Amino acid sequence: MRYLALMGFWLFACTPAWAQDLSLLTINGPAGQEEYSVKLQVFLLMTALAFLPAMLLMVTSFTRIIIVLGILRQAMGLQQSPPNRILVGIAMTMTLFIMRPVLYNIYDNAVIPYQENQMTLQEAAQTAAKPLRQFMLQQTRETDLEQILRIANEPAPANLDDLDFLIVMPAFVLSELKTAFQIGFMLFIPFLIIDIVVASVLMAMGMMMLSPLIISLPFKLMIFVMVDGWSMTVGTLTASFG
Repeated sequence: MRYLALMGFWLFACTPAWAQDLSLLTINGPAGQEEYSVKLQVFLLMTALAFLPAMLLMVTSFTRIIIVLGILRQAMGLQQSPPNRILVGIAMTMTLFIMRPVLYNIYDNAVIPYQENQMTLQEAAQTAAKPLRQFMLQQTRETDLEQILRIANEPAPANLDDLDFLIVMPAFVLSELKTAFQIGFMLFIPFLIIDIVVASVLMAMGMMMLSPLIISLPFKLMIFVMVDGWSMTVGTLTASFG
């Protein structure tokens, strides 16, 4: 229920039932600060919700997990098994497990106070961004962060908390891509060795017309199951997040 409340936090906060209390979008007019009309606020916020799933995937551990699982499937020589929906489901389940401390923190310090009218929507969003930013910075390499700052032509701040969220997010994505490919490389090596051995044996036997993949696939599946490969993969991915 906490996960459902957290994921539906923005949706419930932006429905027309609460439209009269929306004060998130304002403009600076000649007479001072003025608010957008209620209909325009609802339209803009509902449009932003269309990008919310992609944003959530980019600021969590989902990117690293789904890339590693995709590389693992390709290394084993399996084209459609497990299916893409199963891989996404596994990645989402592991993402909820890894992000559980961050989600609890956001739920306790942002969602509950907002539901009890102890803070506004903007204050709740700023409070929810703090543990998420801390998680992202812990997984971000300094080189990637410096690269993004160089591209943005911005100086490095003295305190990491002063970094703009739009700077932290692309640096985090770059670090996740790099880490995912490193883990995928380590997973690919054993299966590559099996393919090389099988191809060499077939060449020595003069069976050059027989595809090595047909022979190596059962061996790769057998070895992967014997060493409890799924548990090792899940353990490696979880440990990579500290």
